[in-house]
Amino acid sequence: MAPGPHARSEELARLEAALFIAREPLSTRRLAKLARLSDGTRARTLLRELAAIQDASGSAVRVEPIAGGFQLLTRAPFGPWVRRLLTTPAENRLSAAALETLAIVAYRQPVTRAEIEAIRGVGCEEMLRQLMERDLVAVGGRTEELGRPNVYQTTKHFLRAFGLSRIEDLPDIGPVTTRGPIAPPGSEATAAPSSERT
Repeated sequence: MAPGPHARSEELARLEAALFIAREPLSTRRLAKLARLSDGTRARTLLRELAAIQDASGSAVRVEPIAGGFQLLTRAPFGPWVRRLLTTPAENRLSAAALETLAIVAYRQPVTRAEIEAIRGVGCEEMLRQLMERDLVAVGGRTEELGRPNVYQTTKHFLRAFGLSRIEDLPDIGPVTTRGPIAPPGSEATAAPSSERT
């Protein structure tokens, strides 16, 4: 029997299997090792081939660049349906205050606690602690200012949770002032990966 139009070579099938079982984005080097490929260049070639097959076949999933690697994600049109299947427990959702703090860090990073508090108008120590516990925010160093305060930045887990390949992919919100809170990037965002890209 002749192979169908969406048949996979053994190499491609191994690559797809590695992506399927991965719980996080994989670099091309890691994919090459897992799928027993010659190198990262071969993995990149096969990733393009897999994406073309998935597009042509109308697959519900697609290989996507995310957080510096590649991962199989659900296509956006299936998001509402997947969201109903994988409801996020209430205890895993971020509060409005935590989302606001996270948005400030994401758009102003690297940023000090004092700068965040100047924008929010309230203390944020507890919000930063919660975001660091969830691995959405991390200390990215210290400033040269008096007292050498910590600066905060987002993590790779943040990129995965919000379906971003890199921080520059955040939606543009225009100029940010210190006269009021920043709207969070998505009113119903959660600490779990977006179901539209899961």
